[in-house]
Amino acid sequence: MNAKERVMAVINHQKPDHMPCFGANSTVTYEQMEKVNAYWPEGHVDGEVMAKQALAAYSVLGFDAVRVPFCQTFEAVALGCKRKPGKVRELEGVPGIEHPPPYKLDDSPEFPADFLYRGYIPELIKAVEFLKKEVGDEVPIVAGIIGPFTIAGSLLDSVPLLKATFKAPDKLPPFLDVAEKAGTMLAKALIEAGADIISCEDMTASPELIAPKTYRDIEMKYQRKQFDAIPVPKILHICGNVDAIVEWMGQTGANILSLEPKASAQLARQKCGSDVILMGGVDTATTLFMKDADTVKQGCEETIADGIQILAPGCAVAPGTPMENLQAMVEVAKAH
Repeated sequence: MNAKERVMAVINHQKPDHMPCFGANSTVTYEQMEKVNAYWPEGHVDGEVMAKQALAAYSVLGFDAVRVPFCQTFEAVALGCKRKPGKVRELEGVPGIEHPPPYKLDDSPEFPADFLYRGYIPELIKAVEFLKKEVGDEVPIVAGIIGPFTIAGSLLDSVPLLKATFKAPDKLPPFLDVAEKAGTMLAKALIEAGADIISCEDMTASPELIAPKTYRDIEMKYQRKQFDAIPVPKILHICGNVDAIVEWMGQTGANILSLEPKASAQLARQKCGSDVILMGGVDTATTLFMKDADTVKQGCEETIADGIQILAPGCAVAPGTPMENLQAMVEVAKAH
């Protein structure tokens, strides 16, 4: 099997030649940048550089998929937010969103007619087109979008958004409508460019930030609407311990749930049944970033024993993560 056949076999509930290993989130590191001679900040704004960095997941690490982009700002910037550069000491890091936000809770957000031509979205689409030419049908291309609740948090700022969930929930739908439309439109454009899988990150929807009933009563229907409109396999990633909402995550239409190690894969299987694929589980901070390869392998084995079907970092990889630790994950996956 090639990498794409392996990944698609698991998604289609067929037996692969061995367990796939790839990231639902960014897996770019400084060492990989050196290997492929492609660096940040260009990799956040230039489609060809972005694609070269993404290819390193396959050509350098041995992962079973390539994934773009590496930050969570594309939809928000196209909707009127301002991007701030990311810095890690003197090194280039992951961009974020500048304050203040473009809207207040009483405003009426607008969806721009030229959304796909705004900000850095054209470069992201170009990156997927470049990747498709490079990998063809050998390696699946994972394209990332941001979930409705998190985009709404960029438009309003997270604190006003979170307060509104219990003080003025009736004021949220206009922002969530715009946010859902943005992610869905971007996903369709990325699929047309060559993406095989859409990975939706909805960090602000975590039960570590909002009440579980807020996810159930407000956000879940927007995720379901979005996933219903996306015609390829979907990954849903929500940060933190999602045990309190994992049953509802499994009802969104996501094919794959990406879990951090705080969450219980066994509970997810119990609540979601056998139709949903589980991926992730390896801690990006305390294990991948801080430990040695042998400890990483031990963590991978524990993750697999818990029921993970696609081995992956639990969240976005810190860019300073040792490359040998990510390669250790591939070694373990190949043995299963």
